[in-house]
Amino acid sequence: MKFGFIGAGVVAQTIARHVLLFGHEVLLSNSRGPQTLAAVVDKLGQGAAAGTPQQAADQDVVVLSVAWADVPEALASVPDWSGRTLIDATNRIERNNPRDLGDISGRTSSEIVADQAPGAKVVKAFNTVPMAWIDDPSPNRLKTVLFISGDDAVVKQALGEVLEQVGFAAVDLGSLAIGGRLQQVGGPLAALNLTLVDRFVL
Repeated sequence: MKFGFIGAGVVAQTIARHVLLFGHEVLLSNSRGPQTLAAVVDKLGQGAAAGTPQQAADQDVVVLSVAWADVPEALASVPDWSGRTLIDATNRIERNNPRDLGDISGRTSSEIVADQAPGAKVVKAFNTVPMAWIDDPSPNRLKTVLFISGDDAVVKQALGEVLEQVGFAAVDLGSLAIGGRLQQVGGPLAALNLTLVDRFVL
């Protein structure tokens, strides 16, 4: 599969390292232009490239991995989200005040993302674990549990299969409204370091 990343920081690079090991391709983008990502792409190696946000959105799967304050601008950089699979790896954290989560009793953060990417098939994933916990992409590591939520069962199943292939244990929590609330920052499943050992979650 081809993964396009809108945002090219630690989250994007960590995910990219995992999927590249299994023959997938990645295209990273940021707001400053592909020329600024030459060193990152070179470090990631074969299968990695840089492009524009629109080019990233043209891949099989798009990963949104920007700061919460940058979400509206990042999503607006793609004119049409219809039919695209969008992984929301963001967390609703204020840049200048990380402890301020805002009102988390209303629509979930991923529902807000879906509102701003009309027509996209949004799946919440990769937001519950600090990237330091999954920094090791080697295939012999313990499987880290990754929670996913979304409103399209077919898309979630396909994503879950890819996550399992690259060495994670995918757990489907349900819809963006229900599962997304459990896994968003402030929810009970955020920042849980769970691994799968011999079919038992520890």
